Amino acid sequence: MKLESFGYNKQFEQLRIENNLQQFEVGRVILEHKERYIVKTEFGDLEAEITGNLRFSAESREDFPAVGDWVALTIYDSEFAIIHKIFPRLTMISREAIGQFGEIQIIATNIDYALLIQATDNNFNINRLERYLTICHTSKVSPIIVLTKIDLISDDDLSNIIESINQRVKNVPIVAISNKTDVGFEKLNQFIEKEKTYCMLGSSGVGKSTLLNNLSGKNIMKTDEISKSTNKGKHVTTHRELTVLENGAILIDNPGMREVGIGDSSKGLEIVFDKIIELSKNCKFKNCTHKNELGCAIIEAIENDVIDKNSYQNYLKMEKEKQHFESTLLERRKKDKEFGKMVKGIKKDIKNRKQSW
Repeated sequence: MKLESFGYNKQFEQLRIENNLQQFEVGRVILEHKERYIVKTEFGDLEAEITGNLRFSAESREDFPAVGDWVALTIYDSEFAIIHKIFPRLTMISREAIGQFGEIQIIATNIDYALLIQATDNNFNINRLERYLTICHTSKVSPIIVLTKIDLISDDDLSNIIESINQRVKNVPIVAISNKTDVGFEKLNQFIEKEKTYCMLGSSGVGKSTLLNNLSGKNIMKTDEISKSTNKGKHVTTHRELTVLENGAILIDNPGMREVGIGDSSKGLEIVFDKIIELSKNCKFKNCTHKNELGCAIIEAIENDVIDKNSYQNYLKMEKEKQHFESTLLERRKKDKEFGKMVKGIKKDIKNRKQSW
């Protein structure tokens, strides 16, 4: 299989040359598990590890390979390779790591499009959808909203859901499908392009694994039966994995995400909530909190139904999370810098003692 078949292009070849990596083979990480990787190459899929230098020079989780990464490697036999370098990433979808303040968790890299999967049953949550959109725009990844399980609701209910999205989300394609009846797949396939990379984002049980199976025409990912008590599929994906579809598109499935923490998302928030950002410039006071001040353009817009109140509250929540992430990130970097100075001082002290002996 040629490198182009799983997403390699002139941009990555240029990065290979600019970073003096011509002496290495090229591969793409398709599976990651506890610092063990499966890398797809022209010679087949290989198990791989990173070099000790790459491991010990890493300052954060972002410095380790992730699914979607292009890597420079040395192949030692037909089944094993060593990763020496990660190519600079063109895009990176990430979120705040759960339980690790100031840390980023990489979801996938070098993504062209994100399929934002929302089930139209009780799972549908437009606030969460705005979160996914914020992450996509921050990552410079084009989003496509995919509504699943439309066979479980009426046409009127589906129309109401689409209308509620259109009121809060602009200029993003919406595709409604049924994994059970195949309704909507003809339209969805129009967005699935050869040699482009797609990443599926969504909660557990929205039908991501079944969607992957239907798009590929194969039973790639195991799926469980729908629970009668919750009316949701039991999501069994436990890892991120890259798959090449029959039409030549590349698709990355992800475990369901219960939490979508907002990290460095300034640009994403500005795009998703552009109307709120723009109107805030018209407030009477520059330090307006948009809560109860006279002359607040945001309050006026909410009262006149120009801005959706729930959308604004969602924006405030994500803006607060972003500020918290930025403050904890600065605090962590300060502590790391102080620790580095301490280690450097100890090494210098040991060196001076040895010289005095």
